[in-house]
Amino acid sequence: MLIQEELSVQKKLEILSDAAKYDVACTSSGVDRKGKAGTLGNTENAGICHSFSADGRCISLLKILFTNQCIYDCKYCINRSSNDVPRTSFTPEEVCQLTIQFYRRNYIEGLFLSSGILHSPDYTMDLIYQTLKKLREEYHFHGYIHVKAIPGADPVLIEKTGFLADRMSINLELPTAEGLKKLAPGKSRSKILTPMKQIQRGITANRFELMEYKKAPSFVPAGQSTQMIVGATPENDFQMMMVAEALYQKYDLKRVFYSAFVPVNQDINLPALPGGPPLLREHRLYQADWLMRFYGFQAGELLSEDRPNFNTLLDPKCDWALRHLELFPVEVNLADYFTLLRVPGMGVKSAKRIIAARKNGPLDFDALKRIGVVLKRAIYFITCSGKMMYPVKINEDYICSHLIGDEKKKVWDISSSGTYRQISLFDTINVPTLTAAGGL
Repeated sequence: MLIQEELSVQKKLEILSDAAKYDVACTSSGVDRKGKAGTLGNTENAGICHSFSADGRCISLLKILFTNQCIYDCKYCINRSSNDVPRTSFTPEEVCQLTIQFYRRNYIEGLFLSSGILHSPDYTMDLIYQTLKKLREEYHFHGYIHVKAIPGADPVLIEKTGFLADRMSINLELPTAEGLKKLAPGKSRSKILTPMKQIQRGITANRFELMEYKKAPSFVPAGQSTQMIVGATPENDFQMMMVAEALYQKYDLKRVFYSAFVPVNQDINLPALPGGPPLLREHRLYQADWLMRFYGFQAGELLSEDRPNFNTLLDPKCDWALRHLELFPVEVNLADYFTLLRVPGMGVKSAKRIIAARKNGPLDFDALKRIGVVLKRAIYFITCSGKMMYPVKINEDYICSHLIGDEKKKVWDISSSGTYRQISLFDTINVPTLTAAGGL
């Protein structure tokens, strides 16, 4: 398919913003860089993130592909080389102009730039590098930039790009080498992991350099991330969690993103999904990932080979607690921070607040509610000064029946949602108006 070079920038934007919607690996910037004289934009530690207006429109990151032309024929990808879709490509100047114009109109706070593979990995990576170099040095854009590193590209190009970007990501795509070989024959695990390791080593080396020379340029200061497709291949949740855990440990990733497989192509090697994309499964993987990153859980605690998939009716933390009732109830006035983190209904903030507040005296259930503990879940697993809030049976069936009541509604909301799509910059959506009573 030939690239249509004579298209207007707006038409290119329509095509290439829509083509980027299946890539979910973008998130908070994680960096704090103040604006300075002679530059445009800044990035706050709180993060440049997806902000959504009332109609669901993403208004904070300009998320585009540099090109949707690709030399690979990945069976799950809308931009696969064998698909008959309109093909186009930006120039570095066009990407810069779009970013600055959207930024000045306060539509965005930064840029998320991915790409298909045009001609070769080196050719594409060089175009991305030239774009970032122009944006930083000629346009003096000081805001957040998340960019994709192209597997198989020259390490020198990846390194040079890393000194211009805030975050870089390389999509693992599928959790196993077998799945990658079956659905993305042009890619290989080694091609993906090699630049991932290079970026990880570069970030580590740069930290030491910044400690010694504070004026040294930063290399990928917001870290790197990756994405795995959920449900395109037969791997279970346990296998996906084990892969994610290994990526965090070996490559020091900031985030692993999970993207429910959307059947955009017809292919005998792709699964049929009569129930639609596996959104609930994606949701459970994100919940479990959060537990691994912030709550001290390991993948082997949440799942096992004998129990390889998450409970559809209970979140992973509640499910784990019900399988380990011998550890409960926990006395909130005595338990350490890491024990409190494992109590359903308690998060990182509430656990820290409990540790700080009980220095002034014993806490009761009213105090826990003010602190932010979700008592409707926690009451089955905690005591205050040796007493439970209500007479509760420490019994799996009894507690499960009460917890499932709330969780069923969440499951229905996720599985029945009709909102699974990225809103285009060009969508026109009829938003329900408020009634006189103030409701929808």
